[in-house]
Amino acid sequence: MKKPFVTKEKIEEIVKTYPTPFHIYDEKGIRENARRLNKAFSWNKGFKEYFAVKATPTPGILKILKEEGCGVDCSSLTELMMSEKCGFTGSDIMFSSNATPDEDFLLARRLGANINLDDFTHIEVLDKLCGIPKTICCRYNPGGHFEIANKIMDNPGDAKYGMTKEQMIEAYKILKQKGAEEFGIHSFLASNTISNEYYPELARTLFELAVELKKKTGVKIKFINLSGGVGVPYRPDEPANDIEIIGEGVRKAYEEVLIPAGMGDVEIYTELGRFMLAPYGHLIAKALREKKIYKNYIGLDACAANLMRPAIYGAYHHITVLGKENEPCEYKYDITGGLCENNDKFAVDRVLPKIDIGDYICIHDTGAHGFSMGYNYNGKLRSAEILLKEDGTYELLRRAEKPSDYFATFDFTHLFDNI
Repeated sequence: MKKPFVTKEKIEEIVKTYPTPFHIYDEKGIRENARRLNKAFSWNKGFKEYFAVKATPTPGILKILKEEGCGVDCSSLTELMMSEKCGFTGSDIMFSSNATPDEDFLLARRLGANINLDDFTHIEVLDKLCGIPKTICCRYNPGGHFEIANKIMDNPGDAKYGMTKEQMIEAYKILKQKGAEEFGIHSFLASNTISNEYYPELARTLFELAVELKKKTGVKIKFINLSGGVGVPYRPDEPANDIEIIGEGVRKAYEEVLIPAGMGDVEIYTELGRFMLAPYGHLIAKALREKKIYKNYIGLDACAANLMRPAIYGAYHHITVLGKENEPCEYKYDITGGLCENNDKFAVDRVLPKIDIGDYICIHDTGAHGFSMGYNYNGKLRSAEILLKEDGTYELLRRAEKPSDYFATFDFTHLFDNI
């Protein structure tokens, strides 16, 4: 059973200052998880986790991860700008983008980030804009299906990302001619896997590619970035990934493929957003209304603007009624928000304890791809973000939006100057 990292009593304390809804993050859990990851890959001297900023673009969270030795993975101009403000520069930044605007490339180059080229045509674009850096990375897409033990994990052939093997070989030859001295390989083949085999299998694929690229192009492979894809158990009956087993599996593939090829100095990087943060965030909302027609509905003061995943993916997020953790689950509800969209539901036919108006609802595993996917449809305003600190106190990381924020990009004087 999933247990919240925050109690009803603590929420009642917090709402006296910061009303619901809000996302709250567990500092202790974040730090401990980062340390587990670093320990699992400590066998590789150059290992580094580049946290995927898109998962949780919150400076207070990035600061914690920086203190734990992590870098950042950025995919846009504003993510680069935020990372710079948080003190990340140079090789602490991976820049992985697609259909990339010129200004994004220029800032990444100025910051000295590791630039990861998504497409063969980006070589010429980058060269004309600012020249090819000494260290450069290319993103690989093997096409087809990615399978583990005859089970299809995902379909890279339908993904818009990366280059074919033939393009990778030609790209490295051209980049070497243009002055690049060290090279990286990057790939993302499956999302949110609950499998200790995924990363080792991906690693073996990329290690074998690295050996082939070295033979055919003569380049020095500095690092291999395994990207993301290590998932979390959103459902309480799902097993969690074991990062120690995963790290050991990658080490085994490294020793079997890279070391015999004389490539025992290759650094291993990861870009884990969901694994790093999802379990250490909750969306806290209050039961606002109850409706009984053909089904029983509980309407919250949060909506899909605060957490999109259930609406757009049908994704499962576990729900706890705070203070009623030990009460029997005998009532079936649809848990909804107030958007004018019928998919604005956090849960459908979910069996829970009896919910009373005013109860605090904890929606689990929102620490990644939760707040960050928010939007303002129906004029809904994005919530606050709060950090539950290791000593039990709490800190506001981001205030809730106000109507003035929503209207800030309008020029009402210009719009209505003839009235």
